Amino acid sequence: MSIKFILYLIIIPVVMWVITPMNFEKLFKKNKTNEITLFYVLITLGISYLVVNFIYDVYEVSIFIN
Repeated sequence: MSIKFILYLIIIPVVMWVITPMNFEKLFKKNKTNEITLFYVLITLGISYLVVNFIYDVYEVSIFIN
């Protein structure tokens, strides 16, 4: 398995755990549960992408320096 894939398996649940308590429902109209769920998924994937790429870049730089 790739290191990035393993990082995604670790980071996505962590980001979901961190984002879940945030109250984004106030940004949407009432009874728009599908849109809110999609918003949570997209925000989770976006933040996970940024975090995984940051960690992977730090990993690559540390290998390059050694």
